[in-house]
Amino acid sequence: MTIVWNDPVNLMSYVTYVFQTVFGYTREKAEKLMLDVHHKGRAVVSSGTREEMERDVQILHSYGLWATLQPDSVK
Repeated sequence: MTIVWNDPVNLMSYVTYVFQTVFGYTREKAEKLMLDVHHKGRAVVSSGTREEMERDVQILHSYGLWATLQPDSVK
């Protein structure tokens, strides 16, 4: 799974925009994930093959977000 972590830099509106742009999420889903990041410190934003998640992490890094990859078996 791809995890986005809370950071003190990015605005909530920007994080919502990135989730909509990168993953094609609806505004409602993007806002829910952004609020999870903001209030819980992290949110799982995607899952799939290792290659897909590595690509997602790289794309999120290019937008300036703190993202990591974690195997689905570890929770």
